Amino acid sequence: MTSQQLNGERSPHEPHPDRLPLGHPHRTAVLAAHDRALSAGEAGYRDPATGLFVMTSGYLAARGTCCGNGCRHCPYC
Repeated sequence: MTSQQLNGERSPHEPHPDRLPLGHPHRTAVLAAHDRALSAGEAGYRDPATGLFVMTSGYLAARGTCCGNGCRHCPYC
C-alpha cells in the first residue's frame, strides 16, 4: 500500500496542508529537498530553513503506522 492510498487524496510528495501550509515561506525548497531524498531512497533530509532532520513520506509509510508526533510528511494524517 502506498502513502497515496493511505490518505486517499495526496501524492507522497505533497504534505498535508496542516503540516506544510501553502503559504510557508520555504515551501518550494522544502518540497525540493523532500523529493530529492525520496527519489534517492533516503530516510529524510535537512530542512532548508532550520537544518533539522525531517523524515520522508516514504520512510514514514514503511514504518506502517503513525507515531503521533506530527511529522511533516506523515502519510497517515
